[in-house]
Amino acid sequence: MYAVIGITGQVGGNVARTLLAAKQPVRAIMRNQSKAETWAKLGCEIAIAEIADTTALTAAFKETEGVFIVVPPNFDPSINFSEARQIGAALKSALCEARPAKVVYLSTIGAQATQQNLLTQHTIIENILSDLPMPITFLRPAWFMENLSWDLPCACEKRIIQSFLQPLEKKVPMVATSDIGRVGAHLLQEKWSNQRVIELEGPQRVSPNDIAAAFTQLLGRPIQIETVPRETWEALFKSQGMQNPNPRMQMLDGFNEGWIDFEGGKIGSLKGAITLEAFLKPLIEQYGQRAG
Repeated sequence: MYAVIGITGQVGGNVARTLLAAKQPVRAIMRNQSKAETWAKLGCEIAIAEIADTTALTAAFKETEGVFIVVPPNFDPSINFSEARQIGAALKSALCEARPAKVVYLSTIGAQATQQNLLTQHTIIENILSDLPMPITFLRPAWFMENLSWDLPCACEKRIIQSFLQPLEKKVPMVATSDIGRVGAHLLQEKWSNQRVIELEGPQRVSPNDIAAAFTQLLGRPIQIETVPRETWEALFKSQGMQNPNPRMQMLDGFNEGWIDFEGGKIGSLKGAITLEAFLKPLIEQYGQRAG
């Protein structure tokens, strides 16, 4: 039995579907009972647990061959990242009590960075889980291609994309969540000892200019891309409801300045199969169908 926490999200869902396709038993761990029916129909065992509920997590992790962990995203954490510390402590306590055979934790590119930023949440949780009594893999994927869905309306309707990634010619590692889920499921079925880090990106690194070119090709009309000035970020993010925008701004600075990257560099990362164009094509087609 493999337990997947975060199964209702894109990565966790892809992990579970890959395991099910391989005829592996899956325990679907979720917060909301209302989402259980879909996964139960696919053959999953259901467990209900909040991410910081140690008792419920312990029960969900017991008698499993492996656990895949995706923590809920938090784009506006407290200044001291108290939420990540609480989640890390709950996970560690539950894992130590339940004793699954192994663990794969979905971390992030740049988890090794010493400068605080939005991704520091995963650095904290990695550190808390680093001395578990069972083997653990920290899967560190690149920037999610799915973030480009935010650019769809402007690209399709206004023919422009605004980029926080800059300069526009700088190439950044990106990866599709379908690749993350596929790799995550395969890692979970492997045997290893102690602790390991696996870094994952797509087949090629892409720049904002490459993104605009891909949209241009797929839409059949020129798409312009422009940078969002750094001095406007704080006011913009606060206008969107963020209380503490500094971690998000520092994360973007890390990508732009290059100190958020893979610990093993480009040569040391696994490469996924989904190209930027292959990812964008169905996304654009689905948007067109909804708009039509």
